[in-house]
Amino acid sequence: MLIKVFGAAVQGIDATLITIEVNSSRGCMFYLVGLPDSAVKESHQRIISALQFNGYRIPTSNMVINMAPADIRKEGSAYDLPLAIGMLAAGEVICSENLNRYLMMGELSLDGSLQPIKGALPIAIKARELGFEGMIVPRQNAQEAAVVNNINVYGVENIKEVIEFFNKKRELIPTLVNTREEFYAQQSNFDLDFSDVKGQENVKRALEVASAGGHNILLIGAPGSGKSMLAKRLPSILPPLSLGESLETTKIHSVAGNLQENAGLISKRPFRDPHHTISTVAMTGGGSYPQPGEISLAHNGILFLDELPEFNRSVLEVLRQPLEDRKITISRVKSNVEYPASFMLVASMNPCPCGYYNHPTKACVCNPGQVQKYLNRISGPLLDRIDLQIEVVPVPFEKMSDARPGEPSTVIRERVIQARQIQESRYANYPGIYCNAQMTSKLLSLYARPDDKGLALLKTAMNRLNLSARAYDRILKVARTIADLKNSEFIQPSHLAEAIGYRNLDREDWAG
Repeated sequence: MLIKVFGAAVQGIDATLITIEVNSSRGCMFYLVGLPDSAVKESHQRIISALQFNGYRIPTSNMVINMAPADIRKEGSAYDLPLAIGMLAAGEVICSENLNRYLMMGELSLDGSLQPIKGALPIAIKARELGFEGMIVPRQNAQEAAVVNNINVYGVENIKEVIEFFNKKRELIPTLVNTREEFYAQQSNFDLDFSDVKGQENVKRALEVASAGGHNILLIGAPGSGKSMLAKRLPSILPPLSLGESLETTKIHSVAGNLQENAGLISKRPFRDPHHTISTVAMTGGGSYPQPGEISLAHNGILFLDELPEFNRSVLEVLRQPLEDRKITISRVKSNVEYPASFMLVASMNPCPCGYYNHPTKACVCNPGQVQKYLNRISGPLLDRIDLQIEVVPVPFEKMSDARPGEPSTVIRERVIQARQIQESRYANYPGIYCNAQMTSKLLSLYARPDDKGLALLKTAMNRLNLSARAYDRILKVARTIADLKNSEFIQPSHLAEAIGYRNLDREDWAG
């Protein structure tokens, strides 16, 4: 008897339908074909134990199982459930009448209980796309998969429930999620707020500009000056995720297995802060079985690199292409996997090895050569992709002891949202461009052309401050954002002056 059961394989952040064909005939052999990996092959022992524990037996017959298409490698233990159901249906232990209406995935424990799987959300999206009536997953993944509408998602605890469901001895209740209500209810709840920050008005202003234009930013300052504290509050002033952005972000974290139990859509922009000992593969993604890296997990959010010069040079250099292309392609012999990587880079660093270069009260013990060597750990091409470089000076005692709260994140966020709305309207006819940081040279000439006074100021600054040529475009992009924050159609000299002030490391005399 030939039976077909349906599962799915996750490739990148999308799913592919896997048809599990089970043919039962006279004999006593078991064959599993279709490019399964070791974890899939081991499912036979888990299935036997799970069924025996729940009072069922695998039919004693010659059983051939094919996992099609055979050229896609099947990985992991999530195929346990469809394999077990297919084997029981082929042996006529359960009714096969409704099997073609459901897609199912789940890992079996030895007692028959189901363990959570990775990638439930993209699998649910694929199931709806292919017209399946329902999807059966472990209970822990039901909330995640139920985000997808127009498909019934059933969360189950044990394989016995699935068997009884197909034998019409049990009714399964679909999981219902009010996606929009849950999504919008959690968008503005942040544990950290800019009102907690004492002083640092110039740095908070720079972070506001960076958030408004989607610009990358580097914070340079002595230990304890507040770089990490400021960076960790940045998500509270970024524009809220749209439903489309949230769905894409949740898919990435679902594939990586980072979603918590019973989690729905991600409602806040990701904030990823990997340690400086991170490897190149962990940063970009990949491995024997490709998984998203930190730059993809930060998609639509922030990648925070603390102590930037301490990162391995090769790790920093692989960021250059994703910063431009906003995606990363993992190439293998037989296939390529593409992950989105549109993130805002926020980095912090000490100005020198001892940490006190340019400190207002403490003397730096490094010589100029050491300072320059420390700064040279960050390559020019990477620095070229960082629009704002702001020096963070320690807060004086008078401001630290001030009991009055600072400006709250909600007020700053409103200004950022208004500036982003201006940019979305401006670039509506340019696919893939939604903020000033993504402007091309053509768009710069259209929307960021300063007047004669502004050009004179920019020329003077470039000459007197010894700014590098690469700073020119960056200054114009940041000035365009500052003008948007002021709701100004044209770039004024004051906007350019502020943007020029955010290019500390481009000054040739900065490191002495």
